[in-house]
Amino acid sequence: MDMFVDRRSQSAWGTLTFEKAEASRGSTTKFRICVFGIGYVGTVSAACLARDGHDVVAVDINQDKVDLLNGGLPPIIEPRLAERIRSAVRAGRLKATTHSLDAVSSTDISLVCVGTPSRDNGSLETSFVSRVAHEIGEGIRTSTNFHSVVVRSTLLPGTMENIVLPILERTSGKKAGRDFGVAYLPEFLREGTAIADYDDPGTIVIGVDNDTVTLQRLLALHARFSARPRILSIRGAEAVKYANNAWHATKISFANEMGLLCKAMGVDSHQVMNVLVADKKLNISPAYLKPGFAFGGSCLPKDLSALRHAGRNADIDTPLLDAVMQANENQIRSAFQLVAATGKRRIGLVGLSFKPDTDDLRYSPMLEVAERLIGRGYQLAIYDSNIRLSRLTGVNRDHLTSRLPHIACLLREKMSDLASFAEVIVVGNRKEFLKNSSILKGQDKIIIDLVRITPEKETGSEYRGICW
Repeated sequence: MDMFVDRRSQSAWGTLTFEKAEASRGSTTKFRICVFGIGYVGTVSAACLARDGHDVVAVDINQDKVDLLNGGLPPIIEPRLAERIRSAVRAGRLKATTHSLDAVSSTDISLVCVGTPSRDNGSLETSFVSRVAHEIGEGIRTSTNFHSVVVRSTLLPGTMENIVLPILERTSGKKAGRDFGVAYLPEFLREGTAIADYDDPGTIVIGVDNDTVTLQRLLALHARFSARPRILSIRGAEAVKYANNAWHATKISFANEMGLLCKAMGVDSHQVMNVLVADKKLNISPAYLKPGFAFGGSCLPKDLSALRHAGRNADIDTPLLDAVMQANENQIRSAFQLVAATGKRRIGLVGLSFKPDTDDLRYSPMLEVAERLIGRGYQLAIYDSNIRLSRLTGVNRDHLTSRLPHIACLLREKMSDLASFAEVIVVGNRKEFLKNSSILKGQDKIIIDLVRITPEKETGSEYRGICW
């Protein structure tokens, strides 16, 4: 099993070396685990952990659920769950209780799997997690062992830091990372296939901050799986869960919207989508899923517009496709706002075409940014080695000169010319910038990064990323 560590989060998990982490591979360590919440996630987790040889105590305030589990019966309906529970209870590796203090004091790890439902206004209900954190904290107060608190409940980024951790420290009277451990372990179990998902995870995400012991425990706990653990900060792991669910919801709505459009056009939508997902290079892949600047070019904007128009003609609403165009506009607006926030007036754009290694300017978001800057009275200089008026022909040249009539005065032949002019440099072409980045050494410039120049950089006073 390989392990992936987010380099930006390495400081968050203390002195754990790759050698120590690799020592957890293939580990047969058995743990004493209490699972808070006998719902879908908690019951499946408890049953599978007990099946794998760990001693598990399931904790819930509902006595009926506790009695069912102790009787070897599942409190929920889920394929293959009943036999797992029956076998684990008979073997003495799984039991249930309503007494949280005893459960915490007799175990090494607490898994928090209680619900976080929506309130009427759409906000997250965290009272169940808070209550369990309080109970675990009380258990830790009298415990002499290093106890690891691992939350699986779905939480917005910052909830662990701002709600769960303070409750644990206040109630226990102890310090996280020193006296007890804290981690976030998002679950990706689907009802109806939960055990299959548990046994063959698409990904394993572990969120830890300065907690070597808990990380090693979780690595050992997941050593049997082929998926490589992804180790992030706690906030990062919280965000991953929401990104996953939002992506799944988007995929469903996209398929349904395309289905309505295809039906209106007399096309079998299932045939269309079967072909779409067969493309593993662009469609079912990391392609296009890197946060950054807006899309452009000769295909995406015009084809989205054509589909939306076709939908209107067929009386089919296309709210998702409409929102895609709105989201694209939002990125262009965000780029402009980043420039405006600097308070500077001399702006240099690195890159003008819609993507690197082309001179195609059709629907280029950088061209849109240039227009808006000029319209607001900014002084502008542009460097793009692929854009030379002497080489542009036809529609491409007409498009540029119609949008920026004074383009000849704006283009710079060399990056050094742009650097000597600009107070703020907006990077829309990574290759172009990196190729000439040495020119900027020692110069006092504000860099606005729309393309993620390097993963290590984060927003600060002299560097500002559009999505990081």
